[in-house]
Amino acid sequence: MEEAIRALPKIELHLHIEGSLEPELMFALAERNGVELPYASVEEVRAAYDFNDLQSFLDIYYAGAQVLLKAQDFYDMTWAYLEQCRADKVRHTEIFFDPQTHTDRGVGFDVVMEGITGALKDGKEQLGISSHLILCFLRHLSADAAMATYEQALPWREHFIGVGLDSSEQGHPPEKFRAVFERALADGFLTVAHAGEEGPPDYITQALDLLKVRRIDHGVRCLEDPLLVRRLQKEQIPLTVCPLSNVKLRVFDRLEDHNLKTLMDANLCVTINSDDPAYFGGYIGQNYLETAEALDLSLEDIEALARNAVKASFLDEGDREDLQIQIDDWAERYVI
Repeated sequence: MEEAIRALPKIELHLHIEGSLEPELMFALAERNGVELPYASVEEVRAAYDFNDLQSFLDIYYAGAQVLLKAQDFYDMTWAYLEQCRADKVRHTEIFFDPQTHTDRGVGFDVVMEGITGALKDGKEQLGISSHLILCFLRHLSADAAMATYEQALPWREHFIGVGLDSSEQGHPPEKFRAVFERALADGFLTVAHAGEEGPPDYITQALDLLKVRRIDHGVRCLEDPLLVRRLQKEQIPLTVCPLSNVKLRVFDRLEDHNLKTLMDANLCVTINSDDPAYFGGYIGQNYLETAEALDLSLEDIEALARNAVKASFLDEGDREDLQIQIDDWAERYVI
């Protein structure tokens, strides 16, 4: 199983690029930019990764982002993630970024974009990893702030494929951001949203009905609403599930308690992703490995998860077919 998972061609659909900032790089950038961190060492940072909930993680996440000041910083962070993608056999990744985390600190939107897009371009050319970029709005900020961010982004519109919604879910329903999503849809962008992680199943329904999302990020609480489950089955709305993240943030007490297999058995379009891997204990390969062991997944389950990710991606039909062929070759070798 471990050999098969390591060899599996993977597609990642739920990755926050700021959440890939490893403590070692955080300290290197802090030194380079003269930023004083509230931690004395890499070990002290890692010791702080004992989260009680989503908010306790976000507090550290935003503190770490303070070291990102120049285009080269964003490039280095993105390139480090792409190198991990190469090690994990990731063929395609669809990356979230949070411009408000940076522009609210006085970092220019162009600085963020130049660094991230430069690394993604080099990742395609040098590593053969394709990518899409998805601009996310921070839901704990106002709807007006989201609209202002969207307007800031428009000069860079050819560099991102869609918009999303992340950060603190509780108390910030999708309907709060209906106007900016309607505008993005009218401009031809795809839409996704975090829903049903800590928030109720109704947030998933709102995201589908009001924001017209093509994918639900997380969505693990959908099982609390049988009518919603039937809708997700019928429409095959993808769920970008992040198992290690869910355990780290206490959505589930143990990985063995995770409902991913139950979601799969309900004929939902489930995918495995890493979310914020620097903080949650593993990139996509580790998520596959630990989840397979904890939930006793079969190689057929692993194949289904990988194929779901291809179907759920925003790639064009030709690129999806190419990835399915790569999984066909893998399955011929490993799936009996």
